[in-house]
Amino acid sequence: MDFDALTLLIETTTAGSLAEAARRLRLSPMKATRLISGLEEELGVRLLHRTTRALSLTDDGLAFLPHAKVLLDERAAALASVQGAGVQPTGLLRLSASLAFGRQVAAPLVVDFMRAWPQVQVDLKLTDTVIDIVADGIDLAIRIAELRDSDLIARRVADNPRLLVASPAYIEQFGAPASLSDLSRHECLTNTAMAHWSFRSQGRSRVIKVGGRFTANSIDAIHEACRGGLGIGYLSRWDVAADLANGALREISLGDAAPEPLAIWAVYPSRHMVPAKVKFFIDALAERLKSAGYLSASSNR
Repeated sequence: MDFDALTLLIETTTAGSLAEAARRLRLSPMKATRLISGLEEELGVRLLHRTTRALSLTDDGLAFLPHAKVLLDERAAALASVQGAGVQPTGLLRLSASLAFGRQVAAPLVVDFMRAWPQVQVDLKLTDTVIDIVADGIDLAIRIAELRDSDLIARRVADNPRLLVASPAYIEQFGAPASLSDLSRHECLTNTAMAHWSFRSQGRSRVIKVGGRFTANSIDAIHEACRGGLGIGYLSRWDVAADLANGALREISLGDAAPEPLAIWAVYPSRHMVPAKVKFFIDALAERLKSAGYLSASSNR
């Protein structure tokens, strides 16, 4: 049985079309059509309903799909059993990250990763929207958040310290807050969907409502507004490390609280037969974050 055809069949169910599945797998449309046709001929059944506008699994296709997944898992297990430590990352890695993290961390890492492993191709999707990685065919999503319970597998890659920062011009004009209560008197740059900031104070979490004249649905936009002197930002250390180093931003420390850190997570669909390309990229990300030198959180107050 052609494992490329099995892979294409599974990809087609998440991509929604044979053409999109072929694009994700770097196959020509003609090759994809031949693979599916060959699989259908071997099985003696039609697996897909195909029209110019839509694609769906037939009843036989629905019945065969879980078996196709088992066959691929068993093949991966068989290869892993004989390849052992010598296995190397190969194939297409479909990766997702937020816009800011992707621009500053993930994209530069992808460049180095692809140089180190020439047999890997990468499709990087940057978005601030939480996507369905199964439906979108994503192998690995990098998320910075409190994760909700789900059927996905999540590995904690690193801490994600957050800071209060402002430009020297803003601090010179308006001063810097010294305590949590002072924040209500300052321009706070917030996400459009969230007007609350979380802090650690006296060993417990505190959520403070903040506000200001500027809001945005993009971390990059908030960062630019902060750098431009519009107010105080509540941003990740990796996001502002360069600006702190060159003086474009200054860290603000409160006497009674510190921003509550999050974590950077690697999220993937299943713990069974995790591909080498996913394992190696997660390890490379962990090492990059560790070596960057900006993950040490401020002490909780």
